Amino acid sequence: MAGNSFGKIFKLTTFGESHGVALGGVLDGCPAGISIDFDAIQNEMNRRKPGQSAIVTQRKEPDEVKFLSGVFEGKTTGTSIGFIIENANQKSHDYSHIKDSFRPSHADYVYEKKYGVRDYRGGGRSSARETACRVVAGAVAKQFLKDIEIQAFTSSVGDIFMEKPYQDVDISNAENNIVRCPDTETADRMISKIKEIRKAGDTIGGTVTCVIKNVPIGLGEPVFDKLHAELGKAMLSINAVKGFEYGSGFCGAKMKGSEHNDLYNTDGTTKTNLSGGIQGGISNGMDIYFRVAFKPVATIMQTQDTIDKDGNIVKMEGKGRHDPCVVPRAVPIVEAMAALVLADYFLLDKTYQ
Repeated sequence: MAGNSFGKIFKLTTFGESHGVALGGVLDGCPAGISIDFDAIQNEMNRRKPGQSAIVTQRKEPDEVKFLSGVFEGKTTGTSIGFIIENANQKSHDYSHIKDSFRPSHADYVYEKKYGVRDYRGGGRSSARETACRVVAGAVAKQFLKDIEIQAFTSSVGDIFMEKPYQDVDISNAENNIVRCPDTETADRMISKIKEIRKAGDTIGGTVTCVIKNVPIGLGEPVFDKLHAELGKAMLSINAVKGFEYGSGFCGAKMKGSEHNDLYNTDGTTKTNLSGGIQGGISNGMDIYFRVAFKPVATIMQTQDTIDKDGNIVKMEGKGRHDPCVVPRAVPIVEAMAALVLADYFLLDKTYQ
């Protein structure tokens, strides 16, 4: 299986399956001498881990990170940073019913056709549990980036949207409720919706908005390696993601140029920021902001028709422990992938100077 690595200089390679012994990663390219706050890394893992609230999967995993290499006396050495996250709460028997059949809208069928074999326990390598490794690497990247602030939050669940622009709310308040929406009134409605959906044995999707502040001018390249293109790739590589837009996004397609252009101030900043902090594929020093769309979780606790290995139509009902909505736990994953992109581009920019 190819495609287990992300990044060019600041490069992460992950390994492991949802119900294997452990997940893990190797992070290459991190400069030497970076002070590592292990508590901060674990806090990022706690934001992503299962079982943290009543509206997420109840799988109980401590998600404790063990660093194997690349850090000595609290600082990076410049060598490969190896780490593992042991799986402590596998219930592989929950997936025995799909050994010979394929869950609708999962990777089961295409894995079987592509590789001729698949780990049916929780989806194996296709499980969103792999994203735990990304959060570890992203937490290291955040500490490397220092003054750059990366804050994501839940901006919609189903048809419930946070109507206020991010500039009009304190987005740090997102961590004060279990759905991670910074607007309290909207958060309460989102939580009620997720509980209602869960009770019905169904799932629901939503969006995560991410805001990145204090990005220097000049990150990104103007042709194939545009900064927003790599951010898009990073976000679309996250499980369950169905869409990515930055700046004005699809709304910008409805506007005239006279409405959409960001006019300059004398210091080079712009009066508006419909460009989303990126122009010509290069950061312009304004806030970078984008939105990521997540589909409803494919496993539902309702009976559906599917097919088995012999092509027969069979009945299937979801079992095991699954999120009724992935969005609250996806917030730190979005931040982590954004941090990996920025760390990589920061180092790429340094090599050209």
